[in-house]
Amino acid sequence: MRLGFVETNFVAFMDRIDAGDCDIAMMAVGITPARAQRVAFSRPYLASPVYAVTTRDNTRIRNWADIDTPGTVVAVAAGTIQEPLMGRSLRRAEMLVVAPPRSREAEIQSGRADVFMSDFAYTRRMLLMHDWARVIEPPDRFGETLYAWALPMNDPAWMGEVNNFLGAIRADGTLARAAAKHGLTPILIR
Repeated sequence: MRLGFVETNFVAFMDRIDAGDCDIAMMAVGITPARAQRVAFSRPYLASPVYAVTTRDNTRIRNWADIDTPGTVVAVAAGTIQEPLMGRSLRRAEMLVVAPPRSREAEIQSGRADVFMSDFAYTRRMLLMHDWARVIEPPDRFGETLYAWALPMNDPAWMGEVNNFLGAIRADGTLARAAAKHGLTPILIR
């Protein structure tokens, strides 16, 4: 096969697969019932709960219980697993759905939102890249989602190849080494 990269995001990746623009989305796609109606999924290889990100100087949002309170604005990226999860979970806070080119980070830094929701990998990246960011741990495994690669529906041969590859890199330690290199060992499915 010839390798080619296709720019996409969580709003558009299923359309890109449907249109034949790409053969696989390898961006740790959260498995949801709605997505499973449009794309097929490899065996899962990561499992992450949902975390919150706010600023270090935010004194109103200190812990998880402070998030769903009157006057709090919770940002979620459009098309991500956090959008329907927080839509079902929030009772008192307001949800702000952020679509590109806007970003959750800009909404937090501007003060238009108090906190944004994301997974383990993205929140750890935030801590590495931004000195203003603070991550709030969820209770238990709130919103835990399995992550896999997304593929076109009804292509069992391609699914077999992808799952065989996943099995091989799991067996020979390549997946574990990659997870360790990128700080994802805590969410790796063994």
